[in-house]
Amino acid sequence: MKRPRILVIGSFMMDLVVRAPRAPQEGETIIGTSFGRFPGGKGANQAVAAARLGAAVTMAGKLGDDVFGDQMLSALKQEGVCTEHVRRDPEASTGIGSIVLDDQGKNRIVVVPGANLKYNLEDLAALEPQIADHDVIMLQLEMTLELVTAAAKLGRKYGVPVVLNPAPAQDLPADLLRAVAYLTPNETEAQLLTGIPVVDVASARRAAAQLLERGPQAVVITLGEKGALLATKEKTVHVPGFAVQPVDTVAAGDAFNGALATKIAQGAALEEAVRFANAVGAITVTRPGAIPALPTAVEVAEFLREVETA
Repeated sequence: MKRPRILVIGSFMMDLVVRAPRAPQEGETIIGTSFGRFPGGKGANQAVAAARLGAAVTMAGKLGDDVFGDQMLSALKQEGVCTEHVRRDPEASTGIGSIVLDDQGKNRIVVVPGANLKYNLEDLAALEPQIADHDVIMLQLEMTLELVTAAAKLGRKYGVPVVLNPAPAQDLPADLLRAVAYLTPNETEAQLLTGIPVVDVASARRAAAQLLERGPQAVVITLGEKGALLATKEKTVHVPGFAVQPVDTVAAGDAFNGALATKIAQGAALEEAVRFANAVGAITVTRPGAIPALPTAVEVAEFLREVETA
């Protein structure tokens, strides 16, 4: 099977995680128990997920001209992600997420997008000559909607299918949805987009049917431990998940999307691609962290062998 070529136009976030027994009250200072700095962001996570599964991945986006930007580039290069088209902005900081995590696993997060929102139409125009050289484009919503919409339209122009992970959840313009080949919301995002509470497979079917009418070629609604619902104009299929003991679900969606895009780019049947993505998501939630939790192709193959022989 050919090595898929994936272009990720997306975000970078350096997660700054403070662990403490509890979150401080207004005006209060408390003593924390640990601090960690972790490269992430939905775009970067999805790029690494696809790279670990064997794809040739190019990442495009914008970092600040600062130490966090240097560290993000280093982390991506270590994973074999091409960073030739990552821009630096001398006037904006690299995006960060400031996270307080308490002993009960609850978190409070402040995100500062920084340079992610500075990636603009001029930057995208410079990338245009590269687009047709890829099998799939991956997009998320941690950049401006104007930029994401323009990128999706370029994918359609050059016949390159676009996978849009509509997160963080927000309303989407009609012309963006018409330019998307594969839309991959979770339950919350599907509900926001349709007004239909997605609580089970049946309600996911209703939401997917409504989303299909708005333009995408396929809708894949992720359902956590229940797997995913795949809907096209020809059929709607519930693809069951895998039973695992979750440790950390933070990167599950990004792992799923990176895996789905990889299989689509390889030319796999869509139902097979969703099953594979379910397996990648299942492995990811059994490990702590975001990028550190993402599995390799060898690990996924072993997981699927064990499932099939169990």
